Amino acid sequence: MSLDSDQMELREDDIQRHYAAAERMLEGFDHSPRIARPRQQLTLDEKEISPGIGRTRRLRSTTPGLATRSTGRPDGVHLGERIATSNGGDPLMSPLQATVQHGLRRSIAIALAIGECWAERNGLLELKQANLSGSLASSRRTEFTELLAAEALISTHVLANALAWLLLDHGSETQVEVGELQELVTDNAQLALHGVLWELDQIVALHASDDVHLVAALLAWTEQLLEKVVLRAENAPRLGTFTASVWRVETDRLTLRGFEPARRGGSSNLNMVFKRPEEVIGNHIAKHQAQRLARMVMAYDFERRMNPFAELGGFIFTFMGDGKPGTGKTTLIQMMAGLIHDYCQVAGYPFRYQNFGVDNIDSYQGKSGQNAKAFIHHVMDPSVIGFGTIDDIDQIAGKRGDRQSSAGQQEVTAVLMEAFAGANTVVRGNCTFGMFSNYPENVDDALRQRAGARFLVDGPKTREDYIDILHLLLGSHHGIPLGKHELYSSQSIKQAIAQSFSSYNRPAEPRLKEVLERVFEKFGDIDSVAALGTYLKEIQQVDERFTGRAIKNISDAVKVRSMDFDIPDEWMEVPDVFLAKDYETKKAMISELRVPITSNMVLQEINRYADSEFRYAGSSDEAAIDALVRDMERRHEAQRRFQDGRG
Repeated sequence: MSLDSDQMELREDDIQRHYAAAERMLEGFDHSPRIARPRQQLTLDEKEISPGIGRTRRLRSTTPGLATRSTGRPDGVHLGERIATSNGGDPLMSPLQATVQHGLRRSIAIALAIGECWAERNGLLELKQANLSGSLASSRRTEFTELLAAEALISTHVLANALAWLLLDHGSETQVEVGELQELVTDNAQLALHGVLWELDQIVALHASDDVHLVAALLAWTEQLLEKVVLRAENAPRLGTFTASVWRVETDRLTLRGFEPARRGGSSNLNMVFKRPEEVIGNHIAKHQAQRLARMVMAYDFERRMNPFAELGGFIFTFMGDGKPGTGKTTLIQMMAGLIHDYCQVAGYPFRYQNFGVDNIDSYQGKSGQNAKAFIHHVMDPSVIGFGTIDDIDQIAGKRGDRQSSAGQQEVTAVLMEAFAGANTVVRGNCTFGMFSNYPENVDDALRQRAGARFLVDGPKTREDYIDILHLLLGSHHGIPLGKHELYSSQSIKQAIAQSFSSYNRPAEPRLKEVLERVFEKFGDIDSVAALGTYLKEIQQVDERFTGRAIKNISDAVKVRSMDFDIPDEWMEVPDVFLAKDYETKKAMISELRVPITSNMVLQEINRYADSEFRYAGSSDEAAIDALVRDMERRHEAQRRFQDGRG
């Protein structure tokens, strides 16, 4: 039954109608590999013991002293039998083996049902009938070939997606490395399914020594197959209708959205001490923007899978928080995660928080990149509200061309750059990523510029800040009088923010001040687009790293300022007031609160961004110069000692 123009409910009758075909695939089929080579060229002695008793695998080594497991079958692929004998020869099938077989049969049936329905809607069934009868026009042969390939990609993707979903609850911490899959043949759907199941048969033979490893091997296979199909589908024609459609299998509570992996919108268990905003002393702009962003992300609409703030402009997808050690970066993370968590509790939304740390850097080639991809996918899951942080990013993501960076760090840099501003990046507004560092100058320039906003975490600054933080940290178990001080009054956000933003009317970095003075001499007040554009060009002439991406980040920051209004507390406290409204209503309510963009606002954001870039570049250059000076001093000392030794 059709739900709407791009959503389809897959009926249970349509799935079960393909059970017989799925069962036949599990029982056995012949497949001659077209691309891949068998993983091990071994023979298998599989003699029938007696009628009704399954075969058991015997191990035969082709290398003296080495016992290996056979993967090849001279009489075709019998995946059901392979799974049934994956428990070391026990003639009785285990409950988990039965579950796996049922999951495979159902996944194949779902793939066949969706493939058939898609083929019917896109005219492929008609072309198949014409081809069988010999009446297919030559002018439509290209279309026919492309549609067959599209159906093959759709069927294999649905198979892997559905199986991963059905086996998710049976997985464990055990992992299996199955390597890259190769036998993805897209001549037609049946050949494609035979090819991937042929490769799965070998993977089960090699890795499924028990039930735990059986499930781990199948889940690893689904992960690799999903990735392989998505890459192939990027440049394949005729897939638009499938990419834009949504299929629902109500019995399994499975929703398939194009080539996206099916995910369960569950919250992550947080073992974190949350901080209240008043416990973040100083850091006024960073605290202000973090509070704003925590409320912005809550405007996400799960039905439209979009956030009005992302559509209207002003949503912060990535930000960089930098400051000296001990200035409050961890406290800021705890505050923001706590705010989003509490808002999600009120709204009934699933919330996921995840930090990507140094323990995710692996010595195995490619594993660090896989960890980074898993982190990105986990946080960006459109069925949850997500918050991802990368603490000490200067130690995690390596600079390109830096010989001191490990291969794992370089992998992470590549993954983050693609995820944060790549060709396939989709900002839905359901999540945000924060990169934090004490030494942002050590972060790759291109990755750092992918941070759409900058949070300067400068800690307590004023006398009042230091009194507040001392009182906060001492606690209540003392008898020292407070003295003449109004506790936390200087932490008033509105007053502090007004002062903080006005401080950027003039830049702090000396080189940037010189640039601004030159533009002032030419234009006077910088109150026009021409004057602002000239200022940007003058900055670029001083620092060539100030590219178009920097201007985009500044423009995004200005749009954030245009959304710099107080979202009423009631919106976050009573779901029916805002959170439970439909998308268009949310969008209209937000639009009414927007503030106009002024030239002074743009100038402040240019100065704020350029100040940080000049500060990063200066620190990076100084660090490089210091390193060269140390090398020259060591070389000079070595030469002196060498000459003294010869004398």
